[in-house]
Amino acid sequence: MNAMTYKGYAARVEFDADDRIFVGRVIGIRDIVSFHGETVSELESSFKEAVDDYLEACATLGQQPNKPYSGKLLIRVSAEIHAAVAASAEAAGKSLNQWAAETLNKAAHV
Repeated sequence: MNAMTYKGYAARVEFDADDRIFVGRVIGIRDIVSFHGETVSELESSFKEAVDDYLEACATLGQQPNKPYSGKLLIRVSAEIHAAVAASAEAAGKSLNQWAAETLNKAAHV
């Protein structure tokens, strides 16, 4: 997976073959925070600096920084899907929340 985390913030990283640099962007927030580096070490350092600069700029401006996701997720599905996943969770000996968290985690890390 092409992701990094720092102070609860996550970033997606890609390689720009034209410029031969790694380019990253903080994800999960409304503000745009990006960074880059020519090496993995530069990229990691640049990411941490970008997050620190973002938090410092928010403090200077008296604004609350966008927070990373809280971990609470509300979804709406049909009654049939709800019944099917509840049955799957029960068959696995897990609560619906445990089952859903594990299933979503597996799907997110494919």
